[in-house]
Amino acid sequence: MRLPTLLAAFLPVASASPPLEPQYLLSNPPSPSSFQIPTIHQSAIQARRILHLSSIATLSTIFPRSSSTLDRHRPQNLGGDPIGLMDYYASCAPFPQDPTILAISIATSFRNAAAGSNITLSLRYHPPASHPPSDDIYTYSPANLPRFSLLGHIEPIPTEQVAKYNISGCFLEHHPDAEAWTPGNEIHESWWGRLVVEEVYWIGGFGDRAYIGWIPVEEWRGVTTEEVERCRLVGEENISEKLGGGDVWVDEEKIGQERLGSEYQRRGRARLV
Repeated sequence: MRLPTLLAAFLPVASASPPLEPQYLLSNPPSPSSFQIPTIHQSAIQARRILHLSSIATLSTIFPRSSSTLDRHRPQNLGGDPIGLMDYYASCAPFPQDPTILAISIATSFRNAAAGSNITLSLRYHPPASHPPSDDIYTYSPANLPRFSLLGHIEPIPTEQVAKYNISGCFLEHHPDAEAWTPGNEIHESWWGRLVVEEVYWIGGFGDRAYIGWIPVEEWRGVTTEEVERCRLVGEENISEKLGGGDVWVDEEKIGQERLGSEYQRRGRARLV
């Protein structure tokens, strides 16, 4: 499929908002947009908010060049090819910015990691089912909602940290069914691991209204717990209910305080409360 045809699939013939320039779907405009594009730090806050709200993501690794005896049924010539699989994670102390993972040694992702592969964890934002309605089809369009990838490597969590910070309790709070395969179970060998984030790639939505690009890892790690808790993503709640409660990521002078609630919903933006 040619690129113009692919992009056209995202754009309906008519909508409540002016059609987007196709080149701004996956990149930022070269000149100032009519929207106030969030800063890199604000984008980092949104990403950390998504990491906090979610607990399931896609874990991607690379097959090693040579297969082990455990991979005797693996097709030939997969060396160097990527594979992405759903996996559980949790954001736990003392490093909530580095996702906690329950690694099962026999699983493909962790065999690849043991063979030297780096790991990428890919997430996207899912608005709550009870989100406020919008008359703009783009507000909750998956193409206009944030998604990002965390690139890094996995390392075992020291035993003393597992006990001190109740890693098992934190993880099972999000995934109670995982108790059956926690370390020491009778089914599979497993261990607690931490994805040490080294790079962050972010797509906040359409490029004329959201930041798209790399987030420095210092920004990612520099986001505070308070910032994560104060941030609200589109659909989490109606902004008009808490006007004046804090900083809002829109140009209030341009759109007027009285229009803030509807403008927030139309633009599909995030805010701090």
